[in-house]
Amino acid sequence: MSAIGRKCSVVNLDPANDHTFYPCALDIRDLVALETIMAEEELGPNGGVLYALEELEHNLEWLQNGLEGLGEDYVLFDCPGQVELFTHHTSLRNIFFRIQKMGYRLVALHLTDSYCLTLPSLYISTLLLSLRSMLQMDLPHLNVLTKIDKIASYGPLPFELEFYTEVQDLPDIVPHLLEESPMMRHPKFEGLNNAVIDLVEDFGLVGFETLAVEDKKSMMTLLHSIDRAGGYAFGGAEGANDTVWQVAVRDGMRTMNVRDVQERWIDRKEEFDEMERKQLDEEVKAQETPALTDDAGEEDEDSDLEEMRGHIPDSGIKVVRRP
Repeated sequence: MSAIGRKCSVVNLDPANDHTFYPCALDIRDLVALETIMAEEELGPNGGVLYALEELEHNLEWLQNGLEGLGEDYVLFDCPGQVELFTHHTSLRNIFFRIQKMGYRLVALHLTDSYCLTLPSLYISTLLLSLRSMLQMDLPHLNVLTKIDKIASYGPLPFELEFYTEVQDLPDIVPHLLEESPMMRHPKFEGLNNAVIDLVEDFGLVGFETLAVEDKKSMMTLLHSIDRAGGYAFGGAEGANDTVWQVAVRDGMRTMNVRDVQERWIDRKEEFDEMERKQLDEEVKAQETPALTDDAGEEDEDSDLEEMRGHIPDSGIKVVRRP
């Protein structure tokens, strides 16, 4: 965010996240402590997280006052990973609805490890979880396949990446689902598989973005998608900086579509990796090359002038350069 001049604050809503690797503008652990809840209420980790979110819902003034102090910052809410919070528990949904009333335009990001593409059953489960989360949270929503730069190491996929991200022609996955496990070949699973596929296709809501977190272009592509989903417009705080990188982003740098991702991280990964290594080496060498001194620059000027004089006919006028 700082690279594009976007002032950003992070709010930690995960009471189990006691070792954040980023500076927190607000931390739910300042309001409730998971360890205390588990001890006093005799709850396990998952139950303790649900209880903590209920506490936050009933003490939302603490969060609202904290957000007011952030001004016009672009705010990231780091949420717990328990799926119950996004599938049927209502506290997190109610919290975000209240935040929306403060004027925030929220976008929910559902991050899923791209390993789910390697098993048809796991992919179908991911589709169901994503769909249920979208319906429950009732917010602009993006599903993201993370670690897409690792997908080639998991082995070949039966379909192109676009099949998984666009979630179309789902019946084509059924034969691969049957090959995955003998259990899936039982007649009682045939109707269930078809019903699940019909359900996902009838809603027509689920799709996936991709992310390689260490790749700048991948990050910017996802950020553009988030901005479109939330209707984000650059504010007054953004645009004051005029570096080449910031201007390129604000003016709309070229982003990656799913075919670009397929080529970069699956079809020609080794080739692109080698190209990037060579480019990085060239940049390092360029930085290590000493700059020309002023004297060398003057010598170049003199040599250029002498060379120019060689092409000019003698007019009889003698030009003398003053020191």
